[in-house]
Amino acid sequence: MSQAALPQRKWWALAALTIAAFLLLGLMVSLAVSIGEISIPLATTAKAVSNRLFGTAFELSRIHQGIVWDYRLSRALVAASAGASLALCGTVLQALLRNPLAEPYVLGISAGASTGAVCVMILGLGYGVLGLSGGAFIGAVIAFLLVGILAAGAGGTSERIILCGVAGSQLFNALTSYIVTTSANAEQARGVLFWLLGSLSGVRWPDVYLSVPVALIGFVVCLAHVRALDAFAFGTDAAASLGIAVRRVQFTLLGVTAAMTAGVVSMVGSIGFVGLVIPHAARFLVGPAHGRLLPTTALGGAIFMVGADIVSRIIIPQQILPIGVVTALFGAPAFAIILYRVRRSA
Repeated sequence: MSQAALPQRKWWALAALTIAAFLLLGLMVSLAVSIGEISIPLATTAKAVSNRLFGTAFELSRIHQGIVWDYRLSRALVAASAGASLALCGTVLQALLRNPLAEPYVLGISAGASTGAVCVMILGLGYGVLGLSGGAFIGAVIAFLLVGILAAGAGGTSERIILCGVAGSQLFNALTSYIVTTSANAEQARGVLFWLLGSLSGVRWPDVYLSVPVALIGFVVCLAHVRALDAFAFGTDAAASLGIAVRRVQFTLLGVTAAMTAGVVSMVGSIGFVGLVIPHAARFLVGPAHGRLLPTTALGGAIFMVGADIVSRIIIPQQILPIGVVTALFGAPAFAIILYRVRRSA
């Protein structure tokens, strides 16, 4: 076989993988809309969506129409967008920090965003100006700056950045718990604590109109910096020698990461391990080049989160688990495996 045929085969394989991922995502969203306390056939789901999108007149009960369109479809779309955003954040952070364990949850960004959101939700700080998303964004930025300062003081090595992230995460989690326990009533405390573990129960179409653009814009910005992300694999000095504006790229991508994390946390709470597990799985499938890695990661994160949402609704009959619990059940063992492999390769 000629040398030129090998890259062509790789691109065909990547195209086939992308098509399969889109089909799988569509199937998972369809299942997420159909599965629940009231099971709805896929044909009924298709009719309900068609009635709203295309103005068809299929005869359906108002209950089924409302469940499909007003509740489950919006929930599935937010789950997909949140999964894509978190997976992209993990991919970017792992490239910028050159650390395979970097992700928003481990680095404390999610915890900081949770604290910022709770300050708005419970304490009412800046409620009329910032809103929940604004508070979460400010909390995410403060958390990342704090972790960066701690890491710089500790030497800035890859391992110490992770340790500083864990310390920052514990600090902001403690602040969140303090605010909830001292300033919220019992009903608020139950709702906030369930939300902090990751909850899609309250999302509706306005959340779709926020989460989908955040994921798409974040993806486009990351995709525009593919060359820089590939260069950062060799270190900042090597990236600068290749003509990359290192500080500008770092500032841009870290800002996008904080914004995507804040958007996700403000809607569905703090969900861990998605940004850790999915990038590694995507690298296994398509390799480390970010031109292929970013789309695969986004699709993988979306599929994973929709699947986790389905599991959270069926694993215990008549009860919905926080989605963060489900992602942790899969992510914690994966984290241990990745950590073991990193130590063996060190």
